[in-house]
Amino acid sequence: MTEHAGEKAGMQVTQEEPEVILQVRGLSTDLGSDSNPVHAVDAVDLTLHRGETLVLLGESGCGKSMIALSLMRLLPPSGRVVAGEVVLQGRSLLGLTEVEMRRERGGRIGMIFQEPMTSLNPVMQVGEQVAEAVRLHDPEHARQPRGRVLELFRAVGIPDAERRIDEYPHQLSGGMKQRVMIAMALAGRPQVLIADEPTTALDVTIQAQVLDLLKQLQRETGMAILLITHDLGVVAEMADRVGVMYAGQLVETAGARDFFKQPRHPYSLKLFRSLPSAAKRQQDLDIIKGIVPPLNREFPLCRFRDRCEASQEVCGGALPPWRGEAENGYRCHLPVEKIRLDVSSHPAGAGAAEPLAHEPLMRVQKLQVYFPIKRGVLRRTVGHVKAVDGVDLQLYPGRTLALVGESGCGKTTVGKAMLQLQAPTGGSVLFDGRELTRTRGEALRRLRREFQIIFQDPTSSMNPRMLVEDVISEGMQAQKIGASRAERRERVLELLCQVGLAADALSRYPHEFSGGQRQRIAIARALAVSPRLVVCDEPTSALDVSVQAQVLNLLKELQQSMQLSYLFITHNIAVVSYLADEVAVMYLGRIVESGPVKQILEGACHPYTQALLNAVPVPDPDHRREVLRLEGDLPSPAKPPPGCHFHDRCPRAEPRCRENYPPQISVDDEAGHQVACWLYSDRA
Repeated sequence: MTEHAGEKAGMQVTQEEPEVILQVRGLSTDLGSDSNPVHAVDAVDLTLHRGETLVLLGESGCGKSMIALSLMRLLPPSGRVVAGEVVLQGRSLLGLTEVEMRRERGGRIGMIFQEPMTSLNPVMQVGEQVAEAVRLHDPEHARQPRGRVLELFRAVGIPDAERRIDEYPHQLSGGMKQRVMIAMALAGRPQVLIADEPTTALDVTIQAQVLDLLKQLQRETGMAILLITHDLGVVAEMADRVGVMYAGQLVETAGARDFFKQPRHPYSLKLFRSLPSAAKRQQDLDIIKGIVPPLNREFPLCRFRDRCEASQEVCGGALPPWRGEAENGYRCHLPVEKIRLDVSSHPAGAGAAEPLAHEPLMRVQKLQVYFPIKRGVLRRTVGHVKAVDGVDLQLYPGRTLALVGESGCGKTTVGKAMLQLQAPTGGSVLFDGRELTRTRGEALRRLRREFQIIFQDPTSSMNPRMLVEDVISEGMQAQKIGASRAERRERVLELLCQVGLAADALSRYPHEFSGGQRQRIAIARALAVSPRLVVCDEPTSALDVSVQAQVLNLLKELQQSMQLSYLFITHNIAVVSYLADEVAVMYLGRIVESGPVKQILEGACHPYTQALLNAVPVPDPDHRREVLRLEGDLPSPAKPPPGCHFHDRCPRAEPRCRENYPPQISVDDEAGHQVACWLYSDRA
């Protein structure tokens, strides 16, 4: 149990009955037509007490976000609550008029949405969007909201807040946009905060800050949190109680410690087995076979039966009963002692990494990407944002290089510049001996079959007017792959199956899918042209752990069979430990440490790398991590600090760190472990 959870547990011992802030009874939500509705939420009961955190887990499309939207009364036009009640501090929310609900929404009950790009107004400055919430729900700062907005920006870890406050959403990275959304939700000082994947787009250091911020606000105000996440490490860090969702239904509830010690539902057990780790590198991850059943039908039997390895004859007779208490039980025919899972059901291991080839498939040298800063009426260039400032990387056939670092450090820009989706300012990018920076027109277009990218934000990377079949097959058509539409459709169906989507996805539009499902479509699109190199920009960040396991298995299998190279941009260290062969750590446009994954994760040298690793939440509520606090904010790449860019946040900084940038120093010549830090200058 976390320290905060322990404090709250202690409070509950002295208080016989904690105050109920939010009560949900029999909530059922339908989508679509009355004649053939999709039962997105089916008779869900939830109770939130003052000062506690309830976490909802489950696969994409299981109804977690739909519960949140139902509570906020922000359902899409085709959505409607068909049964149940929602009571916030004695007041029924479902009976309020829209005008009355607007006073509650953003005030006593706030929400952090999953996809910040679709939630922020693209033509309004981000500071003004937060100021709007301050004016509506914070009377003390309503007339002069800017000071409060700056305070909120700094609280959620936005660097250079005075400048960022006047920028537009498209000028911010994915993680920055999510931080703006968190600031907006906190503006009204809510009694209940619904957080839908609030740290999905954030790197681990900022995630640690945000989680600590939420816990601090909870201690100070008694705010209750309904947290939706797929990260079991975040669950262990934050949860007092856990609710597991499957196919629109709550299948297990438990206290956090009990849940991690002994999950009871077969679905919960499989979630834990799907977690990636270094210990599983030589094998495929355990997966849950099949997909979530469609919710536009009635369920006379257990919804998980067709995918359950513990299924027995009794499961085919009737609906499963609820075992235990309302807030501490599970929905299953079998008692815990009779649930047995087949641990050998998943495929054989993928094997060790391919041996290092003599020549890299792609060699990046001194790569630079500068963006001009223009001011004045004549728009003169007065400086540059040095997003990428002299990066060297090597990607070998059949191997994975993980690129990690804080949001806004330039990771995504490196990936785009390597593929010439962003024109480099300087440097060299050699792909299979060919200089890409000097390749233009049709020659570059033909080469694009060899390398693809999986974007971080699947929503904005897909044409909303195109069917999924056309989204995935577009690259195949452009590269003249497939003799006919029918042949391409067969390939698309195969890809959909590989990434865990049903065949009926072909004739649907991207907006009809959840965030995790859209990410799977993006992965299928990238793989459609059979590339040799794939830049994976946070490809599993929007996926729950079970689907993440499928995707990682797929990526590993494809790498082994096709000798694919991956540049894997991520903040998930567990994924790095499982998939990567080499790791490069990036800070403010430069590589500060690189080397084999085992050496970096077990023997990190750079203080920044050490801080990153220590900030990773562990899926164990009894684990007490000591997060290395980084002083100050991430500096602006428009004005990096002199000397080592990290010196003003480094706990081990020396005078020379402020004067000159350290060279790349070899820690282990044979392994290729290098670090840019003056602390190791004696090895130069």
